[in-house]
Amino acid sequence: MAQISPFQPYRYTESAGRLDDLATQPYDKISPEMQKTYLAKSPYNLVRVILGERLDSDNDADNVYTRAAKHLEEWIGAGVVAKESEPSLYAYFQEFTHPETGERLTRKGFIGLGAVEEYSAGVVHRHEQTLSGPKKDRRQLLEVSRAHAGQIFMIYSDPECRVDSLLDEAAHQAPAVVVTDEYGTKHELHRIDDPVKLAAIRESMADKKLMIADGHHRYETALNFGNEHPELEDAKWVMMTFVNMSAPGLRILATHRVVNGLDSFEPETFFKKAGTRFSLSKFDTVDALAQLFEQPALDKIRIGVVHAGTEVAWLLERDREEGGLDVEILHSELLEGALGIDAEAVREQKFLKYVRGIDVAADLVADGKAQYAFLLEATTVEQVSSCAFNGRCMPQKSTDFYPKLLSGLAIYRLEK
Repeated sequence: MAQISPFQPYRYTESAGRLDDLATQPYDKISPEMQKTYLAKSPYNLVRVILGERLDSDNDADNVYTRAAKHLEEWIGAGVVAKESEPSLYAYFQEFTHPETGERLTRKGFIGLGAVEEYSAGVVHRHEQTLSGPKKDRRQLLEVSRAHAGQIFMIYSDPECRVDSLLDEAAHQAPAVVVTDEYGTKHELHRIDDPVKLAAIRESMADKKLMIADGHHRYETALNFGNEHPELEDAKWVMMTFVNMSAPGLRILATHRVVNGLDSFEPETFFKKAGTRFSLSKFDTVDALAQLFEQPALDKIRIGVVHAGTEVAWLLERDREEGGLDVEILHSELLEGALGIDAEAVREQKFLKYVRGIDVAADLVADGKAQYAFLLEATTVEQVSSCAFNGRCMPQKSTDFYPKLLSGLAIYRLEK
């Protein structure tokens, strides 16, 4: 049973300035250049809390985590951030342009608290493994700040769209928040505080299974923190955005792999090994291969390959066995089986870089910055949920749910 609860988040007040200058992308999507931009936008920009500057003078008493907690306390004290007066859920609409197809879409969800559950309980399901480094970092921040400033992205199945209809009703009132991010996505929040509507949403969600779309590291951090702090009632919950996988607007982008730094670069040997399991087709340009990918072939495993020394693109193709995933086949049979890049090397981020956009990946090869680019079709929501709900985990960076959830729209503090 999925336990959902309204809450009283802390939110930026008008005295903080424009929310466009305050909210950020999720911490793990913030590049060093983005961090500098956020820092320059406003002294109250959330990056100071979720991904502050590290200094050479950092010590146990003064460091990136203690400064984050201090910023939040000072902002609350100055009235820049204030607690909402009534427990609420928040309809969260994101209007965006698909970066590859140009479609204009709206993704609907809602922000609330979700109970932190062990995976073994069968309520919350993951689709990716986690790494110890990011969890250690988020744990240190949570231990000191006692706050969640971003939401875990959860998806659930509701083919009849009962919850979505309630969210549409909430959207009839004026939004509590409207902000447009650096990618042109418009984010709107509509407060839901009517007891009847709150009860209807909680009842509709009660029988749902939840799958983590984004935020595996933060979810497991919250889980471990709650287990180690049973005295904190608030630590039994974490802030989530819930999105119906059956509703329009949920999109996953492909994440391509580029390879560089291999001691031995022998494309002929690679294709000879790959050819034992795949048929091989040649395309004169990467654009021609990209056009093929525009028409999904769910019964086929299809992986594009571009390598240094040529301008052509290649397609490796074979029939899809039940449950087979392109990204798993790529890692096991091609990266490891044909190139010798094993799972440990992937975990240690050797040889491999993850890239969004076929042209971006191919250009890295053309510019001499990569030896190979492996081009993937986007994983479907059905494939991801099937893996998760059947207890399987996909390789790292198998999914890229787009757009990301903004951080700073609401802040959940662990106060009791």
